Amino acid sequence: MFLKSEFDIQFHLPEATPMLALLHVHPTLESGLMTGDALKVEHFEGEAPTELLVEEFLDAFGNRCSRFAAPAGRIRLSGCNTLSIDAEPDAQPFQARQSPVEDLPPEVLQFLLASRYCQVDLFGGVAQDLFGYTLPGWQRVAAIRDWVNWKVAFNYQTARSTKTAMDVFTERVGVCRDFQHLAITLTRCMNIPARYVMGQLGDIRIPYTGPGDFHAWYQVWLDGRWWNVDARHNKPRPGRILMAVGRDAADVAITTSFGRADLKHFYVESNELDEQGNLVPLPGGKPAKSEKPAA
Repeated sequence: MFLKSEFDIQFHLPEATPMLALLHVHPTLESGLMTGDALKVEHFEGEAPTELLVEEFLDAFGNRCSRFAAPAGRIRLSGCNTLSIDAEPDAQPFQARQSPVEDLPPEVLQFLLASRYCQVDLFGGVAQDLFGYTLPGWQRVAAIRDWVNWKVAFNYQTARSTKTAMDVFTERVGVCRDFQHLAITLTRCMNIPARYVMGQLGDIRIPYTGPGDFHAWYQVWLDGRWWNVDARHNKPRPGRILMAVGRDAADVAITTSFGRADLKHFYVESNELDEQGNLVPLPGGKPAKSEKPAA
């Protein structure tokens, strides 16, 4: 399938501030890019914007990152690309096997350990009580995913940057990143490597659900590869655009400012295109929303 994604994010900076951003598609998807994936960073002073110099690098997890020094005032981060990706919904590898820890590749071992939001050391007994009866492998992964989806309610108003897996477990409410943090933590406790994913998941081949946003899901290591899992949208979905992976949300923040940055405008959209480049209407006859708001 062909997907068009775009974003327009604007901040006001009280003073000059260095910033980082993870707003490119993941390097593993770059071969599918049909148009550029450039990040444009502009500073507005008066009527004419000035484009800022952006330096790119790969972080420790292989994500494509950007860094720039932003002057005080209004800045805008924007970009647009068209991408060709697999049209199939998330695979459900029912027979996928769990590897013994001693057989895991060294690079995936870090995804068994506790991290900023995933307190593996606090959940060992809980995970065994809840999922010790399950068969190792995909059945265990699916049981954890389903349990989190059933037990945690979604509510945007409960979002906060300090919420950990233990907070989600006790409060039983959160946003997409909170669902994934709890599921990742429980999965790691059962000796299955799990890593956090940040990307886009638009209304692709489903009815329109509202304004676009970035989305979090996670991946588990079974049978020698990573598989997508989503405890928030507990249903196989097509159209995931992978942007960054890490131990948890602390590793893959969309933007990081080394100083105060007040968010003033946020727009993200991902839509399917046909072979002629036209937007594919969503089920139910309501067209996909693609209008970009004025800056």
